[in-house]
Amino acid sequence: MSDDIAKPLARYAAFKRRGDFIFMSGVIAVDPDSKRIVAGYEDLPDSARSALGETGEFSVDFKEGPIRAQSWYVLDRIRSMIEMNGGQMSDVFKLVQYFKDLRDFPDYSRVRGLFFPDEPPVSTVVEVSGMMPSAEILIEVEATAYLPEKS
Repeated sequence: MSDDIAKPLARYAAFKRRGDFIFMSGVIAVDPDSKRIVAGYEDLPDSARSALGETGEFSVDFKEGPIRAQSWYVLDRIRSMIEMNGGQMSDVFKLVQYFKDLRDFPDYSRVRGLFFPDEPPVSTVVEVSGMMPSAEILIEVEATAYLPEKS
């Protein structure tokens, strides 16, 4: 796993540790190296595609694919950042989720269940009129984790 997974797309910190807490900036579905937006299932590893329910039917995958793929990518980057700091997803206790369209929430919620199968974190869900850097961005998620420092 590369440290680049947490590389921000602009001039801000991807995350900061303050004592036993890790505060993560909002994550969007853009590969930090290629600056390419995740557009659908085809941009994900095969294992994620099947777990998310890719059907192979264009009309279904075209409609559900973008939000499911972006949701998986964002949550997987959060998982990678917390694991880089020695934690796991169960250490994430709060998410703030920004949606371009709240109608995407049910698909996102199913994907979130893959990352939090036991106890979901506390959450805030907000619809916003636009996302940076492009109208193709459907979701942004920021996370807060409790991960005691090792002494």
